[in-house]
Amino acid sequence: MTAPTREAVELDITGMTCASCAARIERKLNKLDGVQARVNYATEKATVLIPPELDLTHLIQVVEQTGYGATLPQPDEPPVDHAAQLRGRLIGAIVLAVPVIALAMVPAWQFAGWQWVSLALTLPLYLWAAWPFHRSTLVNARHGATTMDTLISLGTTAALGWSIYALLFGGAGRIGYTHAFELRLGTAHGEAGLYFEAVAAIVAFLLLGRWIEAKAKASAGEAVRSLLQLGATEAIVLIDGVETRVPVGALGVGDEFVVRPGEKVATDGHIVSGVSAVDNSLVTGESVPVDVGPGDAVIGATLNTTGRLVVRATRVGRDTQLAQIARLVTEAQAGKAAIQDLADKISAVFVPIVIGISAVTLAAWLLSGAMVADAAGAAVAVLIIACPCALGLATPTALLVGTGRGANLGIVIKGAEALERARGIDTIVLDKTGTVTTGALSVLAVQPAPGVEEAELLRYAGAAESGSEHPIAQAIAGYAASDLAVTALTDSPGLGITAQVAGRTLLVGRPSWLAGQVNVPELVEPGPASAVSIAWDGTYAGTIWVADQVKPTSAAAVAAFAKLGLRPVLLTGDRRVAAEAIAAEVGITDVIAEVLPEQKVAQITALQASGARVAMVGDGVNDSAALAQADLGIALSSGSDAAIEAADLTLMRSDLLVAVDAVRLSRATLGRIRGNLFWAFAYNVAAIPLAALGFLNPMIAGAAMAFSSVFVVLNSLRLRAFRPLS
Repeated sequence: MTAPTREAVELDITGMTCASCAARIERKLNKLDGVQARVNYATEKATVLIPPELDLTHLIQVVEQTGYGATLPQPDEPPVDHAAQLRGRLIGAIVLAVPVIALAMVPAWQFAGWQWVSLALTLPLYLWAAWPFHRSTLVNARHGATTMDTLISLGTTAALGWSIYALLFGGAGRIGYTHAFELRLGTAHGEAGLYFEAVAAIVAFLLLGRWIEAKAKASAGEAVRSLLQLGATEAIVLIDGVETRVPVGALGVGDEFVVRPGEKVATDGHIVSGVSAVDNSLVTGESVPVDVGPGDAVIGATLNTTGRLVVRATRVGRDTQLAQIARLVTEAQAGKAAIQDLADKISAVFVPIVIGISAVTLAAWLLSGAMVADAAGAAVAVLIIACPCALGLATPTALLVGTGRGANLGIVIKGAEALERARGIDTIVLDKTGTVTTGALSVLAVQPAPGVEEAELLRYAGAAESGSEHPIAQAIAGYAASDLAVTALTDSPGLGITAQVAGRTLLVGRPSWLAGQVNVPELVEPGPASAVSIAWDGTYAGTIWVADQVKPTSAAAVAAFAKLGLRPVLLTGDRRVAAEAIAAEVGITDVIAEVLPEQKVAQITALQASGARVAMVGDGVNDSAALAQADLGIALSSGSDAAIEAADLTLMRSDLLVAVDAVRLSRATLGRIRGNLFWAFAYNVAAIPLAALGFLNPMIAGAAMAFSSVFVVLNSLRLRAFRPLS
């Protein structure tokens, strides 16, 4: 049965104040037929798969009916500066809260009537500075829902309400009244207990926490925003030989444009004329400029350092490599680790549970004979300390920073699932050509059969191979530079070709393949090279030996994989002798050679069946199925689009050390997520009983709750210090 087609849309969500808001919107959207939604509190976006018949306005209405706002993203609209929006409210809260807290904590400063001054300062703080919490509580209450803000609003309302009662009816309002401040409950003044400092501190600390959180979240997402701003804004297009400056958006595929020294390449393309050195560091993380000339590919947003270049555009707009990186990173940041699903489920039911615990705490204290003020203080402390905001921030903030840092280093992580798989792998399978080796093959030796001239062998073999994109074929065709034409060609993938060249029928391919059709003599190999044998008209004509060079960093990368606890395996279609020579050069002992493209998946499956958790690094079309089969697929962006699409991680540089960094960064990011979640769970598990037993003054509870969220965000930001080996 064919799965229904669904369209992916993204919405900007406004009005969310905590993780339970995101969970609630997600639940509402997922109740719609055919809809699959994920709402990310950190990025304030919803990624939604919808059936074609669903009206997008209905989707937005559902979000609005839930009590929040939803709009389609505007590409040119700058991100909302939540920190700036909070700044004025925070400053006002601090100005009002400081004297209230100081008067409560220092009895010597409690002048006659100080409690009434505290009330006068606390009321605007409660009504104005804390309004976002109250507003969110009211909006959600209309929909029969509760959020973290519900706990804050209930807690501050209870503390303020009790304090006003104590002023008016409990004796705390008399002139000359004083009381001492304690970090824990248990020294109440009967019905004269005041909690103005708790209200003031809770609001001020929580606003401070959210302001720091907003600043940190903005900083965490800066990498992707800076990526999108890297590109050039204008291009100099050649029209009938005349240079005309146009916006980059006006470029089309096939247009030729000029890049002068010091300018950015406008879009992806191939160099038509000119030589220069291009600085790719902004896109690939590569520190040394690369020499380029006619025929070489260049990436949009890279910097031309020396010569004048004329480039023909091959990709524009959303199809460019930079746009694809940004899109993949954005999609990754919208994902969730499996462990976060548990946190989301807990957040969704946590608030009602906490309200229940608070009510039980109040009743238990009263039944034990405690003063009402102490009972109310303990109940308020439970409400305030229990807010599990840190749970909701644990995964998205670490993903924001980790994927952003990866983008800076030329590593594109497709999602949280990739991070989890990276942590569990124990075996890494490396494709040989273009991955461990440069892929830039060259002819090492030519061995014609007796009676065949070397020039004649090269002339016919070069013509036959000229129509193939295979690296070995291109090396032979380039070396031979044949002037003969191919009139017919049949490809046997992974084995060889049959071609009609100048009236002759040629077989060109593996010696073992030819041996089944003609008599091939025993060959003497000149070093670790690949053999391409040629026969014409049913007779063996000779062999051309082609060799590849190991990349300078491959041996160091293999050693680094071993240090990470990974067993390296070389997987190649090349002959075993050549494969083992390359493996020995880089330090690999496990070699799987002479594997046809369709057999690569079977080899990965066999390793998995033996209990191995397999990562694979590859770059070719023939690697794409194996990359998809592997537990973790790592593609080199120098390879095919199919390989990149199938992979979990994409490396913007064809360097195995970047693959090592990708695994290290993935593990570090997942480790930070797990650490964040542990801290958030442990904090709530430990703090609620302490608050219920009266060991936490509500003011201290408010500060602790606010800074638990700040801790999680700051812990995630430590990923920005990740240092690559490459």
